[in-house]
Amino acid sequence: MKRILMTAAILCGLFMIAGAQQQLNTPPPSVAQTIKQQFALTEIEVSYSRPSMRGRKIMGDLVPFGKVWRTGANGATTIAFKDEVEIGGKKIAAGKYGLLTIPGASEWTIIITKQLDVTSPSAYKQDQDVVRLTAEAVTLPVSVETFMITFDNATNTSIALMLIWENTLVAFPIKMEIDKKVMADIESQMKSANPPYFDAAMYYVENGKDLKKASEWMDKAAKAEPDAFWIFYQNASLKAKLGNKTEAAALAKKSIELAKAAKNEDYVTLNNKLLASLN
Repeated sequence: MKRILMTAAILCGLFMIAGAQQQLNTPPPSVAQTIKQQFALTEIEVSYSRPSMRGRKIMGDLVPFGKVWRTGANGATTIAFKDEVEIGGKKIAAGKYGLLTIPGASEWTIIITKQLDVTSPSAYKQDQDVVRLTAEAVTLPVSVETFMITFDNATNTSIALMLIWENTLVAFPIKMEIDKKVMADIESQMKSANPPYFDAAMYYVENGKDLKKASEWMDKAAKAEPDAFWIFYQNASLKAKLGNKTEAAALAKKSIELAKAAKNEDYVTLNNKLLASLN
């Protein structure tokens, strides 16, 4: 009996050691990344793991063509929106979704799915698709070692999500309709005790709206903040667009004076370029 108890004790100790060894902390072969991207009036968050080439052939081999790919390594890749967006011509409600792809030699299928746990083709259920679209696979002149998801070509209403690995780049646009929301917000806030004159004027200028109304708001913004050299510069630029060169020049010179006092040489340069364009 003593021998049995001793043997059991030794085995228990070995199991404990083995269990302790399993806790060894080593770097993961595919690092995890979460990226947050501001866009229009919302934010996009992508969570995924980044595998590396490590001398392997990737497209059409490690990542097979014609099969569902989790678009990363380890766990499922997810994408979350804080507001409604449009992908592939379809409105997608705010929320968290799975991001899957079906790679091809010249074209990929992009899938936004309700499934948040797809790590293999067998787990994928097409009836859970929110939207499908195709995107061109572009061949890069250089090789990218570690898979990356990033964003590019950001505007007020659209942004491109890019998938890049080996010498392949695939991108698709994400869009958002903001004009109605912004215009409604401007109308509402202009009735407040402290209207956002500068922001409203800039939105009008940048989106081709009523420049005369924008000019009125810019004048009020400059009056409210008499030391704001950036407001005077934007006001000068706006007056120039309206053809009021004399007023534009006076505002640009005032902006230079204020910028020098604030030791901001960037705006001194911008205003000098504006003045030169008025001649």
